[in-house]
Amino acid sequence: MSFTPTSIVGATALVTGASRGFGRSIAMSLSQAGARVVGVARDKDQLSQLREELGDSFTGVTADAAAPETAGRLIDAYRPAILVLNAGAAPLSRPLHQHTWQTFSRNWEVDVQHAFRWVREALLSPLDPASRVITVSSGAALRGSPLSGGYAGAKAAIRFLTAYAADESERAALGIRFCCVLPQLTSATALGSAAVAAYAARAGMTVADYLSAAGPALTTEQVGAAVTGLVTDAGYDKGAYLLTAAGLAPAP
Repeated sequence: MSFTPTSIVGATALVTGASRGFGRSIAMSLSQAGARVVGVARDKDQLSQLREELGDSFTGVTADAAAPETAGRLIDAYRPAILVLNAGAAPLSRPLHQHTWQTFSRNWEVDVQHAFRWVREALLSPLDPASRVITVSSGAALRGSPLSGGYAGAKAAIRFLTAYAADESERAALGIRFCCVLPQLTSATALGSAAVAAYAARAGMTVADYLSAAGPALTTEQVGAAVTGLVTDAGYDKGAYLLTAAGLAPAP
């Protein structure tokens, strides 16, 4: 089913990493806007809880979103008009020299590989014209993240990958729109909370003081609403957006 820029009622939206954090709020927001949401995650219990909250508008699929077969299988099964690629691994919060290559490269192996496989399948399938693919990167892609190993580089690669896909869609006249969103650091998720604690300790500050100095905090609900807005509002026509508590702004 296709949809207009202002309505996604009845459209199928597939969200990876849907069981918690940003992914959960994105799934909830899209469902509340009228989409039929397919949520993909490895945690069956949390997907079941989300199903209880959202009812028949939500279908949970227990799977590893980064596994080689998952993207093709689920795109073939559900043919989403909206694809939100949010899944990723929590980085180990340590200075560079305390990482091994395995911990440093964790987000390349999970986050980037996951985005690559799903974006590739969206182009190969291809998804229907006017479909939207939104990848979730991080503000760290702009500023770096010295306590997170290869995390910032992995998130920057996701932004590049999304731009490459947009170009391929245009070259092949597929009509698939690709966009990348870069949320700022927030303690509202387990990943963000661990990062905030690590950076506060590095700065010799309490977590409360660190958060106070950082200014208004981004909430998971704001992330869900912003991603839904990227789909429903025709005014968002850029390839990448930075997301802060103040809202969406074109990424530099």
